[in-house]
Amino acid sequence: MLHAPILETAPRRDWHWTTEADTQAFARQLAAAPGLRDAFIELHGDLGAGKTTFVRHLLRALGITGRVKSPTYAVVEPHETPEGLAISHFDFYRFNDPQEWEDAGFRDLFAAPGLKLAEWPEKAAGLLPVADWVLHIRPGDHYARHVTVHAPTALGARLLQDMPL
Repeated sequence: MLHAPILETAPRRDWHWTTEADTQAFARQLAAAPGLRDAFIELHGDLGAGKTTFVRHLLRALGITGRVKSPTYAVVEPHETPEGLAISHFDFYRFNDPQEWEDAGFRDLFAAPGLKLAEWPEKAAGLLPVADWVLHIRPGDHYARHVTVHAPTALGARLLQDMPL
């Protein structure tokens, strides 16, 4: 059985994005980090906090073109970069049935190589592996966002070290 990590002991960093350009720049920096290819990132925040906006910027920075839609109704949207990196973007907001985890093959997706991004991961608590990054986005004034990243794994800590202050 998988358990949530104790975040208080995990390395942590905070950022303040004042504009959407800051979000885009952060996503570009993360996209350039070598360890991202097999990372699992949980995205936490209220409705409208900017989780999907961040994912869109990250996918664009990784070379994804075309429409990037939220997987709110499909639960997962698969993507593949021009270099062949598999990316699974999950949105567990409407996830209610743990049997769906097995039926939809999510266990296999998480076991496969590639980047995994999960919005509303608390809805699939107990089923998800330990995240490399636990990213919290909190809205501030206007577009401003307060971002906190916990890195409970060694891979997550390396990714955190690759990010600018």
